[in-house]
Amino acid sequence: MNTAPVAQIGFGQVRHTRHRPQRNAFAYPTYFLMLPMRSLRSQGPGALARNRGAALSFHDADHGDGRADSLQWLDELLQQHGILDAQGEVWLHTYPRVLGYTFKPVSFWYCHRADGSLRAVLAEVNNTFGERHCYLLDAPRYGQPCEATKVFHVSPFCPVRGRYRFVFMRAESTTHHAWPRTVARIDYFDDAGGDAGGQPLLNTSVSGDLQPLNARSLRRALWTYPAMTFGVMARIHWQAVRLWIKRAPFFRQPPAPGEFVSAATLPATSVNAEHSHP
Repeated sequence: MNTAPVAQIGFGQVRHTRHRPQRNAFAYPTYFLMLPMRSLRSQGPGALARNRGAALSFHDADHGDGRADSLQWLDELLQQHGILDAQGEVWLHTYPRVLGYTFKPVSFWYCHRADGSLRAVLAEVNNTFGERHCYLLDAPRYGQPCEATKVFHVSPFCPVRGRYRFVFMRAESTTHHAWPRTVARIDYFDDAGGDAGGQPLLNTSVSGDLQPLNARSLRRALWTYPAMTFGVMARIHWQAVRLWIKRAPFFRQPPAPGEFVSAATLPATSVNAEHSHP
C-alpha cells in the first residue's frame, strides 16, 4: 500500500566559502522545510501551519508571483517553458516563517515525472533588496552539475557576470544513517580566474537530515533555533561587514533582469557524489 508523502523538516548546515581576494568562510546550523506540494494539495497540510499564523509556518504568497497557490504558479511556469511531463511530486526546499518573519535566500523546487524521476529544478532566488529571480534547470540529474549564467544581483561583493554551477544530492536512510539526507550546492564562477576549470569565487551549500514534520520535530526546531529566520538576515549583514573590512570589491546594484526566469544548461561532465557533498 502506497502512503502519500508528508511534509518534512531538515536539520543541518549552511556552508559558505569565498576564495578571493581574501578568504572568508563560515558554517551555521540551520533547519528548513521539504514540502511535497502535490500531496499537501490533495491530502491537506497535516502538522504544517499553512497560510495561517503560527510560531513556524509556510505561506504560499512568499513564493512565485505571490498568489495563494504557489504550486499553480509553478505548473504554469513549467508549461510556459515547454516542460509538460512534470506531473509527479513537487518537493519544495525552503525556509519557513518563524514568528511571522522569513527571508529565503534561495528555495529549490524539485519537479518529478509521474514515474518519480527528476524532471526539472527551479532555483528561486531572493536578494535583500526585495527582488526575486528564478533559474530553471531543465532535465537535471542528481550528482550531475547544471550551469546557469548569472543575471541577478545578490551580493554587492559579487559582480553580475559569470555562472553558477548547481549540484543536488539525495540519499535515502540506511542502516548507517537513520534519516534521508539532502544536499544542494551552488558554486559561483565569476570568470575572473580563467576557463571553466578555474577556481570558483564562492562555494555555498545547504545540507540536512530529513525528518517528518510533527509536534516533536517542530519543538526541536523552535527550541534549538528560536529566531532562525531572523538569524539568516542578521548573518547576511554580519558577513557583509566582514567582507567590507577585508576590502572585498564592491559592486553597485544594477537593474533587475528583464525576464523573471533564466534557463540553464547541463554540462556533459558528471560529479562524483563523494565530491559533491559539502
